[in-house]
Amino acid sequence: MAKPSFFRAEQSSMAPDRSSDHSLPATVSFTRRRDLVFIVNPRGANGRAGGEWKKLLPFLRSRLGTDYNICESFTSGPSHAIDITREAIREGADAVIAVGGDGTLHEVVNGFFLGGKPVPNHDPKAAHTTALGLIPLGTGSDFARTLGWKNSPRDAIERIAKGLRSRIDVGVITRDGGESHYFINVADVHLSAKAGYYASKYKRFGNLCYVIGSLQAFFGHHNQDLRIKVDEGEWKVYSQVTALCIGNAKFFGGGMKITPNADPSSGNFEVVVLQDFKWYDFVLKLNKLYNGTHLSVKNVSSRRVHSIEVEEIGGSSGSIYVQSDGEYLGFLPMKFCILPAAIEMIH
Repeated sequence: MAKPSFFRAEQSSMAPDRSSDHSLPATVSFTRRRDLVFIVNPRGANGRAGGEWKKLLPFLRSRLGTDYNICESFTSGPSHAIDITREAIREGADAVIAVGGDGTLHEVVNGFFLGGKPVPNHDPKAAHTTALGLIPLGTGSDFARTLGWKNSPRDAIERIAKGLRSRIDVGVITRDGGESHYFINVADVHLSAKAGYYASKYKRFGNLCYVIGSLQAFFGHHNQDLRIKVDEGEWKVYSQVTALCIGNAKFFGGGMKITPNADPSSGNFEVVVLQDFKWYDFVLKLNKLYNGTHLSVKNVSSRRVHSIEVEEIGGSSGSIYVQSDGEYLGFLPMKFCILPAAIEMIH
């Protein structure tokens, strides 16, 4: 696994035309409190993110360079953003900024935790905690939609410059014998997760990848009976489940408002269950699913929960897909819990 590495993009003493390619050691020490680490996925936005980031740097320097020590790091592959985030937090960074889409943000959020606990600062006397930030540059920016943000990198930099922060919730997913996995947006089960799995293979087509993935997922799909336990209560059987969505935020799949009442600062999830849907139901009700008015549709239910466990019944084990924030996680059974106010976020 690649070691974290940072590149200093700007210091307050640097002139605007100085080079931004001065390498720092992998275990760089942040000597100022107001240090920002920008984690860039250069392959995001169908390979455009790296170039867009370079074009954005002059504006970023002009807005932030006098107040912050800016470091940038480019990811080299899957999970690299997790490692970079953990190192930045340990070294006392004031904030870690995800530059990319929901996939990059998802990895950065997972970097805030290790072994089921928040990653600690190396300095136990540190008076601040590392905040999370976002500059959307990817294929999808579903979490930004929940917060009412436009897909505008310059607007995101203005938010960072203002420095307003508040704590948001994070979801955690566990299974017997497995590591904890974290999500900030939406986790989902069965058809929607399977569609997301296939969509990830077609990201070169932009948001059209979600349509292609959905069409592919429909082939061979069967609704499935599931056992569900909510808030440590009794197990109940939900028959013919098509999809189950656990929302910390509202949107997934490139703008579908699947959990319209979810709020990442509410301290609970919104769970939406679609039952006994046929392929033509999605065609006829697609507009409602996208604009968030589907909760009144037949065979759609919604409730608020703090935790939910989901198991497969009546079928072959290991056939029900699970994903979170668009990232494939495997198959049922799994448990989903809310961690209220788990991360401080720049907004």
